[in-house]
Amino acid sequence: MSRPLDKAGWKALADTLTARLETRAYIDDRFVDAAGGETFETINPATGEVLARVASCDQADAELAVAHARRAFDGGEWSRLAPTRRKRVLLRLAELMEAHRDELALLDTLDMGKPISSALGDMAGAIGAMRHQAESIDKLYGEVAPTGEEALALVLREPIGVVASIVPWNFPMMMTAWKIAPALAAGNSVILKPSEKSPLSALRLAALAQEAGLPRGVLQVLPGYGHTVGKALALSMDVDCLAFTGSTAVGKQLMQYAGQSNLKRVYLECGGKSPNLVFADCKNLAQVAHHAAEAIFHNQGEVCIAGSRLLVENSVREAFIEHLLAAAESMQPGDPLDPSSFMGAIVDATQHRRILDFIRQGQEEGGRLRAGGEAFDGPGLFIQPTVFDGVTEDMTIGREEIFGPVLSVFGFDSEEQAIALANDSVYGLAAGVWSQDVDRIMRVSRRLQSGQVFVNNWAGGDQSVPFGGVKQSGNGRDKSHHSLAEYTELKSVWIALS
Repeated sequence: MSRPLDKAGWKALADTLTARLETRAYIDDRFVDAAGGETFETINPATGEVLARVASCDQADAELAVAHARRAFDGGEWSRLAPTRRKRVLLRLAELMEAHRDELALLDTLDMGKPISSALGDMAGAIGAMRHQAESIDKLYGEVAPTGEEALALVLREPIGVVASIVPWNFPMMMTAWKIAPALAAGNSVILKPSEKSPLSALRLAALAQEAGLPRGVLQVLPGYGHTVGKALALSMDVDCLAFTGSTAVGKQLMQYAGQSNLKRVYLECGGKSPNLVFADCKNLAQVAHHAAEAIFHNQGEVCIAGSRLLVENSVREAFIEHLLAAAESMQPGDPLDPSSFMGAIVDATQHRRILDFIRQGQEEGGRLRAGGEAFDGPGLFIQPTVFDGVTEDMTIGREEIFGPVLSVFGFDSEEQAIALANDSVYGLAAGVWSQDVDRIMRVSRRLQSGQVFVNNWAGGDQSVPFGGVKQSGNGRDKSHHSLAEYTELKSVWIALS
């Protein structure tokens, strides 16, 4: 087994990789320029350097890709292929992703600024998702409904058709796998629209999918902007399903587009302002504080389930915050190509300014700044891990999704107050509970309005459990057999017997 790369090794690999980047769209088994010839820059946020100019697809490209996807689906080479044979292709794709793990991880690090150690962790999740869904294909059964002897009633599961997957920039390869693995496993044709802020790994994955043996037109990749090619896919009368991870505002717009077009099925994983509840009876305050810091500062806080609202029982709050500040100090951003860096760069200048604006507003509204709050000097887009104490429900930083390394700390005196504070949000993606009282854990977990609750951990789980939210955090689920089922249609067949 080869030794893990150090900082110098990653820099050398980056130099090699950036000299041969694929920047064209992938349509009907070929890499092609956008129909209109447009391109956009993708920039390394850690250095400010332009990595490449990437094809900027538009409506014409979307229409072409949809037509090829429909032809592939109707042709049946993939959609009607035996599940065990689809499994072999997707397992081969997972093997290729494993073989090119460093390359795919590095593309995400260069493109959006996450630390290489984090990107490698994402790749483990992406490969795991591909393998899990591949292995699940021939284990998703239909049903025989109960009838009298005069009939036989079957409930079949069939692929939906053409699926458009629109994925975010914060976990480019992992979110891509979460979306396309179950859709492909179910037999659908998939059109992938990566974020314009992180398109490079998706284009590399397209080449690997071709090598793995996916039939022509079954997977296509359209880089470009949401308001152009994304909108065209959402309004298409021949796209049957739309799967999206991103902001709540965009999710709402996509639902409108679905209604304006063909009532396509829409699965959304949107924003979050996740509460992390720490009760005084939790075990080891220092350790829990470290986990709470990781829950918000991991991936520079650019995480949909970031534990951005920390609710601490007042009797231990000050002691807890001291441990929290020490943990935050150890998580300062650094060079994303250094495997020891915990935080990297903010994805782009727009997001960087947005985070700093929230920090200033938090101070103006009376939040007590306990740590951070500043950008780093230099060409890169780095922000210190930031902690606000004394946050109240009416403060903007305590209500709106910042999507950056900014933590809001609330105090509470009772279990009822903690639950009320936690549920006082339009979001419901994730929540955490830290306690040694089993009865309390069960009471609070059941009452939290959240798609997932982490008890004495944050962001735990594997491919066997579904991921998704409630309220304005969206609908539908990624991961597990639940996501595979979502990319199928139920068909009832009633057979009269003589």
